[in-house]
Amino acid sequence: MSVKSEPSADRAFRVLIVDDDPVQRRLSEAHVARAGGLTDAAASLQAARALLREGGGGRFAAVLLDLGLPDGDGLDLLRQLRGAGDSVPVVVQTGEGRLDRAVEAMRAGATDFLVKPVSPARVRAAIEAAIRAQAERDGGADVPEMAPSPAMRPVLDAADRVSRSMVPVLVLGETGVGKEWLARRIARASARASKPFVAVNCGALPRDLSESILFGFERGAFTGAERSRPGKFAQADGGTLFLDEVGELAPETQVKLLRALQEGEIDPIGSTGPVRVDVRVIAATHRDLGADVAAGRFREDLFYRLHVFPISIPPLRERREEIAALARRFAAEHLPGADLTPAALARLERHGWPGNIRELENAIRRAAVMADGAVLQAEDFELADSWSPEKAKPLSVVADIASPMEETADEDFPTLAQVERAHILRALQHCEGQPTKAARLLRIGRTTLYRKLKEYGLSLPESPA
Repeated sequence: MSVKSEPSADRAFRVLIVDDDPVQRRLSEAHVARAGGLTDAAASLQAARALLREGGGGRFAAVLLDLGLPDGDGLDLLRQLRGAGDSVPVVVQTGEGRLDRAVEAMRAGATDFLVKPVSPARVRAAIEAAIRAQAERDGGADVPEMAPSPAMRPVLDAADRVSRSMVPVLVLGETGVGKEWLARRIARASARASKPFVAVNCGALPRDLSESILFGFERGAFTGAERSRPGKFAQADGGTLFLDEVGELAPETQVKLLRALQEGEIDPIGSTGPVRVDVRVIAATHRDLGADVAAGRFREDLFYRLHVFPISIPPLRERREEIAALARRFAAEHLPGADLTPAALARLERHGWPGNIRELENAIRRAAVMADGAVLQAEDFELADSWSPEKAKPLSVVADIASPMEETADEDFPTLAQVERAHILRALQHCEGQPTKAARLLRIGRTTLYRKLKEYGLSLPESPA
């Protein structure tokens, strides 16, 4: 079941409410209306997906999502949106007050987590903050320009230069450095700024559906194709198409992408002829595409077609001057009125950030959930300051256990705590720092593992987004 509110000329945004409780839906609709918005409502995942498909990218300014739905877990919809590259803000509102569910939702990409019953003011504040943060992110506000580092200045200069042309751009960099942010910056500064910007995560495309998602299909093209549907190229016509993780595309899809770049034409599945499209393509990857070409995993002709104007974004560890500004920005987004203590900022600036800006934002999200107040302390952040695979390699205590006991002097005999600590480190090393796998290997619960880590002064890196 889905319900739409009546349009009003003085309301500028639309929120999708996904909740199977009709009373709660009406309350949420009233909260959004008081904030000046329109609503569509869905009582199931199926109805929500239908509304999202019907509206296409950009219809909803935010989603207010319940977790316990009759046909599944609301987090499945959230993960589906993020996997498809949809960055629409999602505020989770649920009767489940468990902390682990809150953390799971924030890690999956939720903007905020509300536990019912919740006041109308809190709902409105969460929705308004989510919409405001997204508008800033899409519309031009960007922290790196507020606090530019020497490493980023040539990147921004190159982006400004290439925005005035139509040549394809290949954005290079580690996962989480801000490749989509740079692509949006280029699009905003171009002559296509008022046209669609469509983002696609190629790494999340199912192999057997990638062609239909990118190029579209006609009615009857295959079983289940009850109506024609435009692909991402058609949706971006006149504007910019951002292909994130382009190196993950299957070989057969690479062929079609090359044709679209060379000829400006696409072939929707089941069509009787090619369709002209006017699209500026910006691609991105964390892979070494040159090595993939040499290994036969990526087409050489497509590589040179994309590699006309490469821009490489340095990792966050080479841009430490930006960490404090980014942290404050993310804290304000995820916990209105929040601030960070000097000790918290110092800890963030010391961290290596292998997941880059995405890892930093996830760390802020989790700290905002865990914090007792609006000021984030150093202890609110679980970072890998005291553990890494390299640090875990020396395991002298475990080695001592394997040696004959009679060769160990009394004063050197390891304590039980030392043995347990070393064994946990060994499990983490074996599982490459993944706590779930390590807990399974040790045959203990993950909660027990986290308690042991805290007991022995160890910490884990944030999971990548």
